[in-house]
Amino acid sequence: MAAGNDMNFRLEVVVMVTTTGADSAAVISEDQRVFTLPHDPMLSKDTAQPRIPPPPPSRCHPRTSRSLGYPWTDGEREGRIVLDRVRLVMWRWWRMLAEKMGGGEDEGELFGGHGLDLEGKNPIFSRFLSLVFDLKDEIFFAASAISLLNPFLPFVPDLFLFALIAFGTTSKEKPTLGGTRIKTRKRNIAASLDPAAFSDAVVQIYLENAGDLELVAKSIESSELNFSRYGDTFFEARGRTQPGTTKPDEGERHPYSFLDCEPKREAVLPSVIYVQKVLRRRPFLIKNLENVMRRFLQSLELCEEDERKKLAIFSALAFSQKLSGLPPETVLQPLLKDNLVAKGIVLAFITDFFKEYLLDNSLDDLISILKRAKMEDNLLEFFPSSKRTAEAFSEHFTKEGLLQLVEYNEKKIFEEKLKEMKSALTTLIAEEADQSEVLDVVKQRVADAKLPEIEVVRILWDVLMDAVQWSGKNQQQNANAALRQVRTWANLLNTYCTSGKLELELLYKVQMQCYEDAKLMKLFPDIVRALYDQDVLAEDTILHWFRKGTNPKGRQTFVKSLEPFVNWLEEAEEEE
Repeated sequence: MAAGNDMNFRLEVVVMVTTTGADSAAVISEDQRVFTLPHDPMLSKDTAQPRIPPPPPSRCHPRTSRSLGYPWTDGEREGRIVLDRVRLVMWRWWRMLAEKMGGGEDEGELFGGHGLDLEGKNPIFSRFLSLVFDLKDEIFFAASAISLLNPFLPFVPDLFLFALIAFGTTSKEKPTLGGTRIKTRKRNIAASLDPAAFSDAVVQIYLENAGDLELVAKSIESSELNFSRYGDTFFEARGRTQPGTTKPDEGERHPYSFLDCEPKREAVLPSVIYVQKVLRRRPFLIKNLENVMRRFLQSLELCEEDERKKLAIFSALAFSQKLSGLPPETVLQPLLKDNLVAKGIVLAFITDFFKEYLLDNSLDDLISILKRAKMEDNLLEFFPSSKRTAEAFSEHFTKEGLLQLVEYNEKKIFEEKLKEMKSALTTLIAEEADQSEVLDVVKQRVADAKLPEIEVVRILWDVLMDAVQWSGKNQQQNANAALRQVRTWANLLNTYCTSGKLELELLYKVQMQCYEDAKLMKLFPDIVRALYDQDVLAEDTILHWFRKGTNPKGRQTFVKSLEPFVNWLEEAEEEE
């Protein structure tokens, strides 16, 4: 340990000091040697006699351990070492305070019999504070050593705690090396956004190539512009797509924007091909294209009529050219804004879109796009609320020449009505409602939907079979249930099977269901016999089906199974 009265002593030599009694202290050096020192820590280690440390007894809480004879846990060893360094410093302060104030080593003599009183009763308290202020640098050194040792703070003398509180709010500036420059990591450098400069650079590329989109695409491909950061700006190029902007904010549009071309397919198609080339090189820009198109479509009311038509043509060609997987739901869903729909803007836009897309694609392709956009069943939502009827739909698109779309919509409405009718009748029959009530519902549904008689016969048979409680394993039980259903509701079938053509259609329907449903495969002759017995099917109808039936599905099997019944009919006819 360093000796003498020098204030700038070093603590590196001493690893740990702890009191062992009233008149001595134990010092452990860096080489793990233990010395018993007098109470004065200013002595050099050469005057101390080395001794071997006692073996550590059982584990003990550090707060009850004040001497080397009581151990600390392994995890507390490092903290205990630093703590006792601080205690050694406190001993040094104590002796220096005694020398400066001219007192003895005894605490009472040192402070004139008043003792160490931190509550303000000591008459020389102000002199003590002045001395502590002179030693504040060493106090901060000790404070930094013990800042992480909260569990050991009860071991620190009251003098050190007071000094730590008195000067803990002050900090000393750390030394810095002059002439150095701290560099920021590249990943932490945040460059300010400058979309205007990027937009100007893009426009300049257009101007330098005189609007030749092939040359522009090549220049864009070799350009080092930050497209990943300004993707939206690239597609806008001074356009107005942000909410809250006004027409003057847009600035001057460059002369090669597709919004300035003619509202024709031939004029817009080169722009679509150009965008496709850019996306092949930088596919990540597809998300930016979605954003810009969505914002344009949401602000259609701010565009002129020609501009809306150009946007419709561009959107249709983008899907027709399969523009790098442009998702329809992202582009078409924003059209369903109430204010745009109410003004008829959306209807005009979607009409131009349909007409342009169907020039190169089939109706099935268009329906596929509408399904992906989840708008297949919501075509009427493109119309203002006062015109959301099937008649208005047919009238509008017939006038625009989209007859195939009109036919598709009528078919869809028809299928929806059939579905509703089946659901209602199945519920009534399953609940064993009165036949007259069921017949009234059938007549009403047929009149509302304007269903043809052939379709009504098909629906009635489906409803009767759907209302049966089928058994999973018992074939005989299934046969009895099917035959009982036919006999019970024969009058309902008789009401609509009023001609040989309708009877033959019913027989074809029975054939198809028995062919598709394995549990009914062997019941075909029994069902035909039951329908004959209930006067639903005439003898001539059965013979016509047997001899000249046109439906090939399962025909050979069913003809063979029905042959005994047909032979019986022929014999009965001969006898008559």
